[in-house]
Amino acid sequence: MSHDSYVHRARPGAAGAPIFFVFHGTGGDENQFFDFGGHLLPEATIISPRGDISEHGAARFFRRKAEGVYDCEDLARATNRMSEFVAANREFYKAGPVIGLGFSNGANILASMLIHKPGLFEAAVLMHPLIPFEPKERTEKVGGRVLITAGERDPIASVELTQSLADYFRRSGDEVELEWHPGGHEIRAVEIDAAKRFLARYGS
Repeated sequence: MSHDSYVHRARPGAAGAPIFFVFHGTGGDENQFFDFGGHLLPEATIISPRGDISEHGAARFFRRKAEGVYDCEDLARATNRMSEFVAANREFYKAGPVIGLGFSNGANILASMLIHKPGLFEAAVLMHPLIPFEPKERTEKVGGRVLITAGERDPIASVELTQSLADYFRRSGDEVELEWHPGGHEIRAVEIDAAKRFLARYGS
């Protein structure tokens, strides 16, 4: 897999600094979180891919059959393809730790890589993820770091499913933090502050 197999934006960072992958939500593109990623980790290499699936003109990273009903075969395809893209860029830029951040559909593809490709990411910020199935238990525990941010009244990603995902990562040996706000499926300032704190150890 080539390092440019997805349409994406890239900004090379300092030698040895992290490589930071940011994944947009449904209907977003490679611009949605590109500058945000640069603000969070100014020294990092920033990579922001565009989803390769179009749902009525809205870019996504994998297909779904309905709201909250995933095409699991396509999710597996996307997880493998994106994992190869991440590994190829890590090698191309000779980067340090691999960090991820995703919102909504972007959080879901990132979560799927954490589940199925343990060790690929050292740390990840999942903003409003939805994994509507019980993930297969990992056979190896790699001890990554995961921050999940969510809304207590999110109509898409329920409190129960969010908590279940956090519990899964804890069982898998990851260090997990949860940040809630009282709203829905929107990003609020408390989430951004939580992401800044979580990522501070990877900054300059």
